[in-house]
Amino acid sequence: MTHIAANIAHINQQLASTNARLVAVTKTKPVEDLIAAYEAGCTTFGENKVQEMLAKWEVLPKDIAWHLIGHLQSNKVKYIAPFVQMIHSVDSLRLLQEIDKQAAKNERVIDCLLQIFIAQEETKFGLLPEEAQAILASEELQKLRHIRLVGLMGMASNTDNLAQVRQEFKDLKSLFDTFALQFNNLPNVVWKELSMGMSGDYLLAAQEGSTLVRVGSAIFGNRL
Repeated sequence: MTHIAANIAHINQQLASTNARLVAVTKTKPVEDLIAAYEAGCTTFGENKVQEMLAKWEVLPKDIAWHLIGHLQSNKVKYIAPFVQMIHSVDSLRLLQEIDKQAAKNERVIDCLLQIFIAQEETKFGLLPEEAQAILASEELQKLRHIRLVGLMGMASNTDNLAQVRQEFKDLKSLFDTFALQFNNLPNVVWKELSMGMSGDYLLAAQEGSTLVRVGSAIFGNRL
């Protein structure tokens, strides 16, 4: 397990000169690996699936901040609403409304990111920029009291073309900055987080303004 601690230390050292913070992507990893990461000082974990997050939350220390980073179905929000700190993958107003409803039942406010489609692939989820803008400008959003929109998330194309990946990150940062100017006076919008970058491109993302990088295999090794 010493390699996990060493990898986390290495990544944090690389990120030290940027504004990016590490989210350890723990999907498919055994609890023992998560404990090793926790003991190495990493306390923010990202999971793709609700069921897996719930199982791990039940047995791990309660000061861990859990981020849901995978596609989220509305009917599963209720299971994580009592404890999830941030949901990165909001891709509809309907999902936001359900998160708000379940957060209210738990007397909580849940931070959310709008997931923007930035990749040149058909397999990625996300909103088009104009769809995200419509949500932010909607009267329905202003009625929600138990969610807080804190920024954007995006997944770059799965390609070796780093120039393309960098441009996708630049475009997302530009959209983030545009929305920051347009929607900075709404009661439930606090624009501060930009989630972009994974194991293969987190340094690029950090250089382009990411505040949250989602890193799994560079910490734990390749998924089983």
